[in-house]
Amino acid sequence: MPSPDPTSTAGTLEVLRERLGELDDLRHASSLAGWDEQTMMPPGGAAARGEVLATLGRLAHEKLTDPALTALLDRLGAAEDLGETDARMVAAVARDADRARRVPDRLIADIARQTTLAQVAWHEARAADDFALFRPALERHVELRGELAACFPEAAHPYDALLHNFEPDLTTERVRTVFAELKEGLVPLIREIAAAGPPPRLPGPFPVEQQRILAAEIARAQGFDDEHWRLDLAVHPFAMSLGSSDIRVTCRYDESGLMGPFAVMHEIGHGLYERQVDPALERTTVGTGVSLGIHESQSRLWENLVGRSEAFWRHWHPRMLELFGADALGGTDLAGFLRAVNAVHPSLIRVEADEATYSLHVILRFELEVALMEGTLAVADLETAWNEKTKELLGLDVPSAKVGVLQDIHWAYGELGYFPTYAIGNIVAAQLWQVIRRDLPGLDDDLARGETLALREWLREHIHRHGCLYTPGELLRGATGADLDARPFLEHLRAKYSALYGLTA
Repeated sequence: MPSPDPTSTAGTLEVLRERLGELDDLRHASSLAGWDEQTMMPPGGAAARGEVLATLGRLAHEKLTDPALTALLDRLGAAEDLGETDARMVAAVARDADRARRVPDRLIADIARQTTLAQVAWHEARAADDFALFRPALERHVELRGELAACFPEAAHPYDALLHNFEPDLTTERVRTVFAELKEGLVPLIREIAAAGPPPRLPGPFPVEQQRILAAEIARAQGFDDEHWRLDLAVHPFAMSLGSSDIRVTCRYDESGLMGPFAVMHEIGHGLYERQVDPALERTTVGTGVSLGIHESQSRLWENLVGRSEAFWRHWHPRMLELFGADALGGTDLAGFLRAVNAVHPSLIRVEADEATYSLHVILRFELEVALMEGTLAVADLETAWNEKTKELLGLDVPSAKVGVLQDIHWAYGELGYFPTYAIGNIVAAQLWQVIRRDLPGLDDDLARGETLALREWLREHIHRHGCLYTPGELLRGATGADLDARPFLEHLRAKYSALYGLTA
C-alpha cells in the first residue's frame, strides 16, 4: 500500500499523529515515574528521579515547541478538508504549542527538578512538624512560578497564567466571583447545621482488611477491572493514567473511619474519565481529561452525589453490616447511617472534610496562593496567614503545621493554581447531576441494585469520550446548557441537609 502524500491533508495529519504519539509517550513515561515515586521509590532515589523527570519534561517541551510541529499545525489549521474531530485536535494542540513556545526549556527543567527536591523537603518538614524546613523549597517554587507567569505579560493577573495550566477557561477574577458566591451560601448553611445538633456517630473500628474488601467491591461496581486498572496504597491518594488501558489509582485507610472506601470511589471517578476517552484519541495529546476542574467533577460526583446518597446505600448498607457488624455502625439504621456519613463538622484536614465545608478549605488556599503571586504575602508569613484564615473560615485553631500549612503535598509539586479546581469540581458535578437526574429517571433504582452502567454511559457520552477536543466551558455548556454556576451546588446542599437535619429549606 503506497504511503500517503506528505503534502496532502491526510499525509500531513499522519505525520502530526506520529509526533503527537511521541509526545504522549513522554507524558506517560513521566506519569509512570511519578506514580513510582509516590508508591514504590525508596526515599534515597529522589534526586535521581528529579533528573529523570526534568529530562522527560525538557524533551516533551522541545518536541511541543519544535518549528516542524508548528509548520504541521499551521498547514492543517488552514486545510479546508479536515474533519471536525481532527480540526478540533489540531486547534487544541496549536493552543498548547503556542503557550509552550512562550516558556523557556530551562524553566521547564528547573520546575521539574525543583518539584522532586521540594517533595523531599515537604516529607521531612511534615515528619518534623516544622514549616521552616519546607520554606526554602516553597520560596523557590514561588520564584519559578513567578518566572512562568512573566512569560504571559498580557494576563490580567499573574495568577491567571498558573490557573490556565489547570483550568484554561477561567481567570482569577472569575474564580473570585464564583468563590465569593460559594462562601456567601456556605457559611450560613454550616452555621444552621451546627445549630441542629450533632449527627449519629459511627464508633468503629473499621479494620483495614474489611475496608479493602468493601472498597474493591464498590470499585468493581463502578467499572474497575483487573485487566486495565491497579489499586495501590499512597500517603496522599491519587489517580494516574498511562493510557486508557492502564489506569492507576491509590488509596489510604484508617481504622477510625471510612475514608478508604470513599477515597477509592473518588479516585475511580478520576480513572473512569481516562478509561472512557474515545480510543480514536489514543496516542495523541488530546486523549485525556480536558481540565482538572472537569476531572474533579467526576471524582466528586462519584464520591458525594452517588456515594453519599440513600439509593447507593440501600444496596451497600447490608454489606457494611456483614463486614463490620452493627456495633461498629453504632446500631444505626440506614437513615442514621446516612446522617453519619453526611455529617457536617468543620475540621482541619481538607481531605477529610465533609461535602459542605470542603470548598471553604479550597477558598482558603486560593486566597493565599493569589496573595503569594501578588507579592502581598511572603512565604515566611504563610503559616501565620494560614492559621488566621482557618479561624476566619472554619472557626478552628490550628495546633500544628502538620495539620495546617503542611497537610497537602500539592505545594511541594509547585502546583500553584491547582487548588481552585477542587471547588470548581464540586460546582460542575452539581450542574451535571441536575441534568443526569433528568435524563436518567431510573438512576435511583439502578444504584439501589448496585448498578452503575447507565450512569457511566451518560458520563462517557457527554464528558469522557471527548478528551480535550472541547474547552472546559464548551464541554460544560454542551452537557448542561449553562456556564460555570455555583447555584446548583448550593441548592443541592441546602436540599440535602434540610432533609437530613430538619432545616428550613
